[in-house]
Amino acid sequence: MVTPDEVLAFWLDECSPADWYKSDPAFDARITEKFKSTWQQATDGALGLWLTYPSGTLAYIILTDQFPRNMFRDNCEAFSTDALARAAAKMAIDRNWDLKIDEPARQFFYLPLMHAENLCDQDRAVRLIHTRMPQDGESNRDHACAHRAVIRNFGRFPYRNDVLGRKTTAAEQAFLDAGGYGAAIRAQQAAE
Repeated sequence: MVTPDEVLAFWLDECSPADWYKSDPAFDARITEKFKSTWQQATDGALGLWLTYPSGTLAYIILTDQFPRNMFRDNCEAFSTDALARAAAKMAIDRNWDLKIDEPARQFFYLPLMHAENLCDQDRAVRLIHTRMPQDGESNRDHACAHRAVIRNFGRFPYRNDVLGRKTTAAEQAFLDAGGYGAAIRAQQAAE
């Protein structure tokens, strides 16, 4: 079994921030090879001890929120452990464990909220990034605000509809045709 320290060493030391958000089949395959069996253990409820201290919880969140987006890109399984990540993030934030982790790694406590199709979680993500990531600059704040705007407008992320088997509304299709999330982030940046 992979340890929390191995997850953090890979994601925070071996990988760069540019790696965290890129779409690269070779990188996705590397994550799948190294971490898929450990991710499966998390889905089976076998990693509860990871949730007993700040850095272990951070590793758990990365494993259940970030890695599935790589391992299952363009597949509904990419979102299958979002609820696990969100519960872990909320527990850690309530205990102020996020504040025990330096930036930029601290952002991974807030991303499960940003990934939620729930306006309350979106509002909380924006607030936490604004108040608890002072060195961040505008990058994560812009993305958090753009995510929240999409949820305010549609109540869900339209760009997930196909893989989740949801019907796209006319308004959502117009949003996607106009550039989708890329347009939302540009609108957020222009508004500042």
